[in-house]
Amino acid sequence: MHTDASTILLEVEAIKKLKYVYLRAVDCHDWELLESTLTEDCVARYDGGKYSFDGRRALVDGLRQHMDSAQVLTMHNCHHPEIELLDNDAATGTWYLQDLVFNREQNWMLFGTAIYQDHYRLEHGDWKICRTEYSRIMETINAPIPETLNFTHNMFANQ
Repeated sequence: MHTDASTILLEVEAIKKLKYVYLRAVDCHDWELLESTLTEDCVARYDGGKYSFDGRRALVDGLRQHMDSAQVLTMHNCHHPEIELLDNDAATGTWYLQDLVFNREQNWMLFGTAIYQDHYRLEHGDWKICRTEYSRIMETINAPIPETLNFTHNMFANQ
């Protein structure tokens, strides 16, 4: 088990960076990058298990199926990380999530908050997510999207 304070801080920062990359990959629809953040046997249970995936391929394909559209715009922010190193190659993390989703195809928007519970494993020198799940604190859905809400930019519009 790591006992040196500077080593512990470096490992915690690496896990924070991993989570931030995971979130950016989801919001940018960068499925290859998302795949790089996950172990092959990764398990995901989103929204209390409403969306469940077993294995990296199933997880990436499942999110791609729900989100890979120029008309689905998301923002996922995680903060207040509580990272615990369990041993030299295992850790857990608790994060506060705020998410905003616009589904222009189905004409609804969502704002929510949740608590993420993650498990991480060190593989070949890099931290990876091996289990991720969240349970909602609150969620609001507005449908239809108000006509007064104008999208002045969409990074996916020209794809």
